[in-house]
Amino acid sequence: MSVPFIDLKSQYKALKNSIDSRIQKVLESGAYINGPEVAELEKLLASHTGTKYCLAVGSGTDALVLPLMGLGIGQDRHAADEVITTGFSFIATAETICLAGATPIYVDIDKKTFNIDTTKIEAAITSKTKAIMPVSLYGQVADLDEINAIAKKHNLHVIEDTAQSYGAGYKTKKSGACTTAAGTSFYPAKPLGCYGEGGAIFTNDDNLYLAMKEIREHGSEKRYYHTRLGLNARLDTIQCAILLAKMERYDWEVEARNSIATNFTHSFAGLEKFDPLFSTPFVKPGNKSVWAQYTVTVTNRDAFQKKMQELGVPTTVHYPLSMPDQPWYQKHTPQRFEIPNSRWAANHVISLPMFPDMDLATQSKVIEATKTAVQFSFENNKA
Repeated sequence: MSVPFIDLKSQYKALKNSIDSRIQKVLESGAYINGPEVAELEKLLASHTGTKYCLAVGSGTDALVLPLMGLGIGQDRHAADEVITTGFSFIATAETICLAGATPIYVDIDKKTFNIDTTKIEAAITSKTKAIMPVSLYGQVADLDEINAIAKKHNLHVIEDTAQSYGAGYKTKKSGACTTAAGTSFYPAKPLGCYGEGGAIFTNDDNLYLAMKEIREHGSEKRYYHTRLGLNARLDTIQCAILLAKMERYDWEVEARNSIATNFTHSFAGLEKFDPLFSTPFVKPGNKSVWAQYTVTVTNRDAFQKKMQELGVPTTVHYPLSMPDQPWYQKHTPQRFEIPNSRWAANHVISLPMFPDMDLATQSKVIEATKTAVQFSFENNKA
């Protein structure tokens, strides 16, 4: 029997009564847009994250575009605003910067964490730089203390892309609570996911919150009175109801993911003797990952992935190209700095199944398949 990459069915079964009753309540109320569940979710998520405000929005993409727009970044087309970001992430990171009217400036990553290399940031700052957008990739928060210090020195905003790190720990705080603003995603495959598209923004800034709230509603200060350029970026009430149910056991799920990741890492010890490029995820001291992905590196990814498939264990590559190497971005966004680590990662990373309801038997199957595939792929590479 094949292993699922993510098992949303088991999660639903565990929460079925709560999810069903909450959805039914929305159906009976008929308040599909801006129902009471929206405000309830926002209050819960803000408290859970440790921020003054949370704004539920229609997608993780909205969750990054709105802070940029709310801060005025990219809104003056003649200013040529720039936002510094990583070279290695899902394309939405660069996409949102472009959609806001600014230009992404890519810097390289730390080869161990896959997050932005903070030592590369200051060299990328110019008079046009308005913000830094670090990505907390694979579930681990980026080095925000260092990034915030750089931003303060140069009077820049920091917008954390928390699409993969909702609930992750960073020293004494949580992902989303450490910067000017932060945007997360509730895409179904995320650690906290709804049953469609969804996202949320976090901030402690009163003025920014009010601006983003207006932008979310077509730029309206009040009904039919539009004071700024806006979007239709609301999160449906039903999706909020689903997320409220999922929050009932979310902290348990994070602990379960960490337990599985610990088991994987312990079990994979020594595999580098078969493949010198094999590595398990590195979590910095003081950080707590939510393990959006459990991502390893291998020498011969194609052979590894093929062998895993033969053994009934799915894998996924997050991500096979750096952002500036994507076709449209090659033509329309500048690459001023070399990003060798980003390109290395794009050629060598591969993610294993990870979900909180993974039992020990399934974990063992993933572990044994990985051990076999590592040896097979490296031997095949030498051949």
